[in-house]
Amino acid sequence: MPLTSSLVRNTKPETKQRKLFDERGLFLLVKPNGGKLWRFKHRFDGKEKLLSLGVYPDVSLKDARERRDDARKLVANGIDPSENRKAEKLAKGGGNCFEAVAREWYAKYSTNWSADHGGRIIRRLERDIFPWIGGKPIAGVTAPELLSVIQRIEKRGASGRNIAGDGWV
Repeated sequence: MPLTSSLVRNTKPETKQRKLFDERGLFLLVKPNGGKLWRFKHRFDGKEKLLSLGVYPDVSLKDARERRDDARKLVANGIDPSENRKAEKLAKGGGNCFEAVAREWYAKYSTNWSADHGGRIIRRLERDIFPWIGGKPIAGVTAPELLSVIQRIEKRGASGRNIAGDGWV
């Protein structure tokens, strides 16, 4: 049975978090501290995923359903809504974040590399660097942050040539 505005408004928190399901993957997650969060549960490439749609009451039931419908359209068109959101956020950042600059660098120099070498470089950036500093403005990346990223790679036990091809990482 679909949710109603009055049910959403009058739901009280309990000792454990609980989910109030609407329809077509939309549900309201009610936290013990009283927070009410809209989530969209869907499958993409055979994997179950959750997409955050906002916080109630900032996002009403009607707005949450519209956001769910938009996300469902993306899934139907073969686009991962989570990745789409990340790309939009990256584009909104003005293109001066670390990841945008690194991808621009990669695009410029990868034409001189073998496909295998270029693939290794972009995979290393995506796995080891972008998750931690990719979204930061390039001017805001500090030496201690870079050191932390490198130490994380070392702790994983990765060794070999670095992404520029002239040393160890």
